[in-house]
Amino acid sequence: MLIIVQLVLVVAVMVVSLALMRGGSNARHLAVRRMLLMIFAVVAALSVFFPDALTRVAQFLGIGRGTDLVLYGAVVSLFVFMATTYQRFRHAENALTKLSRRIAIDEAPKPGELV
Repeated sequence: MLIIVQLVLVVAVMVVSLALMRGGSNARHLAVRRMLLMIFAVVAALSVFFPDALTRVAQFLGIGRGTDLVLYGAVVSLFVFMATTYQRFRHAENALTKLSRRIAIDEAPKPGELV
């Protein structure tokens, strides 16, 4: 059962990464990020109040301990955060490049103009 969970986690990481890196930062990606954040927050809050339930879920999945399940979830969450942050920086760099080019063109002396 553990190998199945590991395969599911690896496939989830790959699918989420490809989906987030594929397109631009639009409303759908923002909605996915917010939904994942909400799911993570709810599960984290429930695990604080019901730690035995998390251990039972982990044992059902063949992982063994609830802390290991939390670790796997944290790794996936960190990877998604890294992918979305990379995508956001890439868009910011593109916007900054376009803005710099526009300013350089606007401030360049026109032919026939005195400097």
